[in-house]
Amino acid sequence: MQDFTSHIDSRICDDVRLNQVSKKFLNQIKTNAMNTNRLSKTLAAALNAQLTKEAHASQIYLSYASWISHQGFGGIANFLFRHAEEERNHMMKILEYIIKRGAEVHITAIPAPHDTPASINSCFEKIFEHEVENTKAIYALVKMSFDEEDWATWDLMQWFVKEQTEEETLAMTLMDKLKIAGGEKVSSMALYSLDRDLEKTPDSATSAQDVTAEKP
Repeated sequence: MQDFTSHIDSRICDDVRLNQVSKKFLNQIKTNAMNTNRLSKTLAAALNAQLTKEAHASQIYLSYASWISHQGFGGIANFLFRHAEEERNHMMKILEYIIKRGAEVHITAIPAPHDTPASINSCFEKIFEHEVENTKAIYALVKMSFDEEDWATWDLMQWFVKEQTEEETLAMTLMDKLKIAGGEKVSSMALYSLDRDLEKTPDSATSAQDVTAEKP
């Protein structure tokens, strides 16, 4: 019995030594590994924050689409469901960029969507307000990358600037349509027409940069 106990103790000691050697080896690898991160701490943190904002935007569109679908407007809901997916794609662009720049992605909790809108008119007003707020966050990243002379990040943000311009224009166009139709007093027939239109409406608006005299 004593021999058996001694054997067990010996095995435990061997395992402890092996574990210590393994940790030392891994730490040495980390110490000697080349640092491939090309993002500053401030930019990495800001990009991770924007990643969460894009995920939050997707949840907002998803929430509003679900609510509108419950009201019976499948076309408007489908339009918003597609935009929820688009916002998630924005999130993935930033996530992939952080990885490819050698920095670390931090996935954090997403805030809950806003309260249920009081009306479809209110819904599109809230969407417009959210897009404007998101644009401000993108602008802050543009300025930060410019100040740090991180031209790769600055270039990525130019895509988002154009995207946000289109998002704001699209939301504003929808608000204008509802305003013409009566705003909060919009008729059921007008909502029916809008519902059918949005089922086929493109998911992006024409930006000012793409306008020509032939195609205003």
